[in-house]
Amino acid sequence: MNLNEEVEILKGVPIFAKMEPAKLKLIAFTGERMNYAEGQELFHQGDPGDAMYVILAGIADVVIESPSGPITVAQLKKNNFVGDMAILGDVPRTATIKAVEPLTTLRISKDMFYRLVTEFPQMAIEMMRELAHRLEDTNQKLRAATTNRAA
Repeated sequence: MNLNEEVEILKGVPIFAKMEPAKLKLIAFTGERMNYAEGQELFHQGDPGDAMYVILAGIADVVIESPSGPITVAQLKKNNFVGDMAILGDVPRTATIKAVEPLTTLRISKDMFYRLVTEFPQMAIEMMRELAHRLEDTNQKLRAATTNRAA
């Protein structure tokens, strides 16, 4: 995958969609391309948060450990991003991310992420929107689970 293809993918990522192509090229150039085999972990629940990842190709599961064992709570695919919560909240990883098939990501370090948010306030706004959508999705799932339990 070349730099221009990565820029095209970044245009489809909600937090980067409104950025100028030159700035997207900078992100693609400074990010680290990471490849994972099927079953390989990007990171494990509880690990320190040192970077976020943009999915460039492939599919990954979001897995949370529970008393009854691991639970897959979501799937990530091209244009999704993950790992932002740990670096924003300065907390350990809240889930394990595991490749379902060969996976290519763009790893954006914590320092680069903070520099981007500082330099591009629109990115911070889009990040807040995405976090709000994730929270609402989680709330809907909790309401459904509570309703099913009560029935």
